[in-house]
Parts: sequence; C-alpha cells; structure tokens
Amino acid sequence: MRIVPLADAVADLVPDGADIAIEGFSHLVPFAAAHEIIRQGRTGLTVTRMVPDILVDQLIGAGAVTKLVFSWAGNPGVGSLHRFRDAVEHGWPHPIALEEHTHAGLANAYVAGASGLPFAVLRGYVGTSLAAHTDGVRFVRCPFTDETLAAVRAVRPDVAVIHAQRADRRGNVQLWGISGVQKEAVLAARRSLVTVEEVVEELSPVPGATLLPYWALDTLCVAEGGARPSYTEGYGERDNDFYAAWDPVSRDRTRFTQWLRGVAA
Repeated sequence: MRIVPLADAVADLVPDGADIAIEGFSHLVPFAAAHEIIRQGRTGLTVTRMVPDILVDQLIGAGAVTKLVFSWAGNPGVGSLHRFRDAVEHGWPHPIALEEHTHAGLANAYVAGASGLPFAVLRGYVGTSLAAHTDGVRFVRCPFTDETLAAVRAVRPDVAVIHAQRADRRGNVQLWGISGVQKEAVLAARRSLVTVEEVVEELSPVPGATLLPYWALDTLCVAEGGARPSYTEGYGERDNDFYAAWDPVSRDRTRFTQWLRGVAA
C-alpha cells in the first residue's frame, strides 16, 4: 500500500484502454478520481459500474468510455443520462458498447472475480432478453438438480476505483453507510485506487463499518470531498441542486463542452 497524490495514482493505474470498475452506491461515489481521469484525457476505457449516474455520464461525454458494463443507469431523482443517450443513439462523441445485467447478476459477477472463479451461478435472467444481448451470460444445467441456472462471467477489472471515509497510516481503509459492492470490486480487481476523506492515526470502531485491510489494497489518495456532489456519510451531504442542474447541462452538447473545459482546466 502506498499513499500518493491523486494525479499520480491515475497516471499510474489508469492508462488508455484500461478495464476499470468505479463503485459506490448512492454515496461514496468517487467523483474526484473520475474527474482526474477526465483531466488526464484517458480514452478507450471499459467501465463497469452497477449504477451509472452522472459520474459515468461525464466520463462518456468526455470521450473516455468505449464500453459500459452496468445494471441500471440514470440521474438519481431527476431522469435520464443525456451524454449516455447521445453516445448510444447518435455516437457522440463516439459510439459505446453496452453490456447490461441485473443488479444480482453483476453483484455476483464481482463476487466471482473476488473469489478467483471464472463465473457466478444464480437464479436469474430467466424471462428477460438480457442473455440474448449480453455475451457475459449463459445458461447452464445443474449437475445435481437438473435445474437451469444463469452463469455470469466474472468481473476482473484492471483497477477498481472507490471512495471511503478514512484510512490509517498503514493503509487500512474504513467505510460505512450504504456500502454497495466496493469491497467486492476491490477484491476482484488486479489493482485498486482508493480515495479517502482523511488519514488518521487509528481507526475507531463504527457500527456496520467495512474494513479493507492494507494488504488487499494498492494505492491510497487523500481527496477531501472526493465524493462531491454525492455525499460521504459523516463528512458531507448530497448536493441535490447539482443533480438537478446537471440535467440541462448534459442535454446540450455546447453546454456540456463548456462544463468539460472547466473540469479540464
């Protein structure tokens, strides 16, 4: 585990063409790391995120994403992702490939990756058309019960990017609140980039907290407010006005391009 500036971490861990997981559900969304990826002009990325929100909308509009693996997409509480829709419907700024899953399917794919297995098995996808359009899903017959089950290819990204509340000086990371699949994504990935609000001498217990040990992690960066405009439980509230304001910005290519220049500056 090493503690480095965020710009150095992105330069090292996220080359063009990387396969990256970006996780954080409702809060702990790693906006600071994603904006640094945009600043460094990365392209050709395969991005896996269970719930692509405006963070992924921004990455797509910036031309960073070639393929998106996901299980739901939208601007929470507001509506569509217009940069996402523009890329799919009109190929702007370039076309993107899609691999869509159910929440349970993609969560299990992370678990399989974290477990070193080639795929996960679950009861799911039956009665949907997802398997017909998704290379990562097959149906198999159980050798014990003869039941038909869904097999979902494991997610094994080059790097997982997450945000958390804090870490100690050894690099142990502590996060709490709605945890999503951060733990599974980090354990499934070959390397990890974790941003935290602060580094403390000692981690005090928090009910329901998840501890990611330093030996399972790769790179740590201090990024105060690193989830903004999302929130970090115990450190900052969600900026609901930004999510509402993003809708008209993302609808218009010119306004989005102006916003993008501001991030890149």
